[in-house]
Order: sequence, then C-alpha cells, then structure tokens
Amino acid sequence: MSQRVRIAAIGLILAGVAASLWWFGPRGPAPIERTVVIKQYASIAHAVFSDSLLAARELQGAVDQLTTHPGPKTLDAARKAWRAARVPYMQSEVFRFGNPPVDANEGQRNAWPLDEGLIDYVEDDYVFEQGNRAAQANLIANPILHVGNREIDTTEITPQKLADLNEIGGSEPNVATGYHTIEFLLWGQDLNGTNPGAGERPYTDYAAAPEACADGKTSAPAAHCKRRAAYLEAVTQLLVNDLETLVAEWAPDTADNYRAKFVQALPEDEALCRMLFGMGSLTLGELAGERMKVALIAHSTEDEHDCFSDNTHNSHYYDALGIANVYHGEYQRSDGSLVSGANLEDLLAAADEPAAAEFDAALESALADLNTLVNAAEKGELILISSSRPATRLVIKKCRRRLIRWWRLPGELKAWAPGLA
Repeated sequence: MSQRVRIAAIGLILAGVAASLWWFGPRGPAPIERTVVIKQYASIAHAVFSDSLLAARELQGAVDQLTTHPGPKTLDAARKAWRAARVPYMQSEVFRFGNPPVDANEGQRNAWPLDEGLIDYVEDDYVFEQGNRAAQANLIANPILHVGNREIDTTEITPQKLADLNEIGGSEPNVATGYHTIEFLLWGQDLNGTNPGAGERPYTDYAAAPEACADGKTSAPAAHCKRRAAYLEAVTQLLVNDLETLVAEWAPDTADNYRAKFVQALPEDEALCRMLFGMGSLTLGELAGERMKVALIAHSTEDEHDCFSDNTHNSHYYDALGIANVYHGEYQRSDGSLVSGANLEDLLAAADEPAAAEFDAALESALADLNTLVNAAEKGELILISSSRPATRLVIKKCRRRLIRWWRLPGELKAWAPGLA
C-alpha cells in the first residue's frame, strides 16, 4: 500500500470515527456541509435573476406605453420602472467575476460610462473620450454610421444590430445597449453639473405627431422620434432577452445548464472560490474602486454609475446588499418572500466563530455607511463628486474604507480562495 493510499485510508477512518462520536455522543448542531451552501448560492442566483427579469418586463411594458402614448405621465412611469428594475439587478452583480454565463454579456447589460453622443443628440460642450471616432455619431439622426473605413446601415434598428455596435471602433465607451443606454434614452444628459438634479429629456422626444417631435428644446423631423422610440424598444427587448438566458442558466432541475455544472460538477473548493471571488472583485476593484474612487478623484459627473438619473447612491447600496445576501445565504424577493438557507457565515463560524463575528460586524458597518449615503443623497446632496461639499465627500470615503476593511478575509476564507486577500 502506497503512502498516499495509506493516508487516505486513515483519513476515512478518522472521518468515520468523528461521525460516530457525533451521532452517539451529546447531540449538538449538525456540521455545515459545503455542498448545501453551494446549492443555496445557486438558489439565490436564480431568484435574483428571476426578479431582475420580472422588473425588466415591467420596464418593457412602461416603455411600450411611452412610445405608443408619449406624455409626461408615461415618461415618468418609464423612469420609475427603470429605477425599480435596478433594485434586483444590482443585487445580482455579486454573481459576476467567475461565473462565465454572467460574465459573458455583462457589458451588454450594464457597461458604463458611455459616450452617449453615439446614440443621440448632446450639448455642444459634450466631453467624450479622445480618439473615439463614433462618439458623436448620433444614430438617432443618422441611419448610416461611418467609423473609419466602415459604413454601417442602422436604418432598421434591432436588438442584435445594437449589440453589434458595442465597443465599435475599439472604444469601450461606445456602449449601445444595457441599463445605462435605456437610462440615457429616458433622462437624457444631466446638465446640472455637481448640483442636484437629473437629466430632463422632454416627452416630446417621443412625440408621434410630426409637428410635435423634438430633439430636446429643438424641433426635429418626425423620423427622429420614430427612431428614438424604435431604439428604446429594441434595447429594452435585448435586456429582457439577456435576463431570460441567465434565468435559464440558473434554473433548478435542469440537466445541462450552468447551475447543474456549478452544483454537481465543480469541486467544492472551486465553487466556494467562485463565490468569494465574485464578492471580493465587486467589493474592491469595482464598487470601492471604479465606482467610488474614480468619481472622487476625477470630479466628473460622467463617472457616476447612474449619471443620467442621479440614482448612483441606490445602485451602490444594492451592490453591497447583494454581497451581504451571498454571505448570509438569503435574499428577499421583490414579492417580499425570503429565500434563506445554509450560508458562508455559518460555514465560517463553524471553523472560527470570533472571525465570523468580526467579519459580520464589518459588513454590517459597511451597509450602514452606504445607507447613510442613500439618505444624504435623497436629501438632494450629490455626494460622489462635489468638491464644494467636503463634509459630504467624507461620507463616500468612509464607505470605501469600510468596504475595504470588511474584505480582509479571515484565514479560513483565504484557504478556500487563495490570492483574494
């Protein structure tokens, strides 16, 4: 018998003895099984993407009402539906960075910042990425797009044609699809600088009557309003299509989807590593980095995550809540029901209870600080970038520090996901 086989045999014997002692000895809580934690993670993913799809369909219905019956009420309803759709979707972002089906089309769903001049009219002082040859293409006004030597016919606007325009010419800010494109088409540019207030696109940008059509404050050919409506409908349909795909990938009791592979085929350590990798990448590089630090340093309204609607504070909060959902193994669905079960917190507590308590306290502090950010923003303070409000800028800096602090992985988590600390 080789040494490796002998060690494995001894390990099995010891495991059997430990199980017998637990069964016949004083009854305490059953040990936490990693596989159950992994299954619960998949259940949360399915629930949050299902809610995201339901909200996107509600948004699609509101968009259809706006394009069919343009007016102040239908525009306001579409904006409210967009804000509501962000709530579950931002909680889904923790499933990025390691789950291939989620990562595959993430840019198509939520890429930012964007050079909105690619899509529609902008102000003369519009600042765009240098060297972006499509930054002022204005697809609404110009069906034929010229980028370098390429000529692209967008006379017919379809979901696939819009998807093909993403990063055209090799420029990342050429974003033609996703939540932020829809946001821009509903709000328009935010011209308030660092003062309170979102974009103020008028409903007449979708007016059906030729004499009423406008590009903002300027009268426009009826064709512009028709193309703008077609664009908004197509980009919303693409979002729905993408979310339908993700719901199917995480659906239970399906033999050949991603969930089946994640739960049944991946080694447990690999599945746990993907869970932690998503939490860590969203916490540090994305939320505390790209979405907070860059906006603070640049003092640029374009670097706010939801820059057209002034909804950034909510998106930050729900991103962090999504991280907490995975850690606690629970998610409150849009209908109020709770998806709850085995979780990383319990798994960590079984290995190192003091570390779990410290980790949990740090996470709750980060969420509390982000909630402070939400409350301040709802009072009309543009927290992220306003250099004229140093006191409020300290709030976002504190949020960043909290996020970074809470992600100092305890030793047990480091063992599951080496290199994430």
